[in-house]
Amino acid sequence: MSTLDFSTKIGSKRFSNPIFTASGCASSGQELSQFFPLTDLGAIVTKSIMTKARTGRMTPRMAETPSGMLNSIGLQGPGIDAFLENDIPWLVEQKAKVIVSIAGESVDEYGVLSRRLRAVSGISAVEVNISCPNVENRGQVFACHPDTSVAVIESVRRNIGGELPIIAKLSPDVTDIVEIAHAVINAGVDGLALINTLLGMVIDTTTMRPKLAGKTGGLSGPAIRPVAVRAIYQVHQAFPNIPIVGMGGVSNGRDALELVLAGASAISVGTASFGNPMAAINIKNQLSELLIQRGFNDFRDAIGFAHRGVQ
Repeated sequence: MSTLDFSTKIGSKRFSNPIFTASGCASSGQELSQFFPLTDLGAIVTKSIMTKARTGRMTPRMAETPSGMLNSIGLQGPGIDAFLENDIPWLVEQKAKVIVSIAGESVDEYGVLSRRLRAVSGISAVEVNISCPNVENRGQVFACHPDTSVAVIESVRRNIGGELPIIAKLSPDVTDIVEIAHAVINAGVDGLALINTLLGMVIDTTTMRPKLAGKTGGLSGPAIRPVAVRAIYQVHQAFPNIPIVGMGGVSNGRDALELVLAGASAISVGTASFGNPMAAINIKNQLSELLIQRGFNDFRDAIGFAHRGVQ
């Protein structure tokens, strides 16, 4: 029977397998830990942490759509102090690989968060969620412009030092995602997370009003997978040596394989876990079987395979 080296690398860190959680969909993993050991996944990507606790946006803040859902949670979370006191020790106790996602409303906030994480043991990487509104620039999303994206990444790199890999999480709501990727790579990231949710809106035809209290929200689920495949393919084609954590509508092993063939070095599973808490484990097992069936002995040989021989 064929064996598969299922490990993957981002920067200097190695992960036993390429299946991660997606930030925001499983908090810090405690809910999922009742269904399987967190060590069965390559990494737990925490919900994006901010400098202070946030209650999030008004309800209703989730709405189902065909092949997906919209969310307008508003980065609800405990803040960095409670996170470092409670969540990180718990994750370390579980022996999980931890990728901490951070978010801020200003460049300085990202710097503060990075300094707080610099000396914390048990962290494998930092995901920098730059798909947040920039309060210093009239609410523009950081990741929608190269200059603001670079300012955040440079602040994180300066404050966190050279040990922890930095993964920039990019928004698909841009004209040229390769341009944004190029900018943050030059600023010093070790990897990219593609893609965050797409901005969408649902109107209730009975009440004739927006379904979400915040009007717009992030669209996730199977509906966005072709957008994720396109973005990953384009970025990998331009920067084949930069690891990509692919995400966006992955519901099964075939979906995961599609993102890997496009160029993803790891896969984050999010929305699928709401319907089935075992989704990430099932996807891991299915992906492994599919790779073996296709003759792969090393997961890394499959990364970007769709590019081979294509002019």
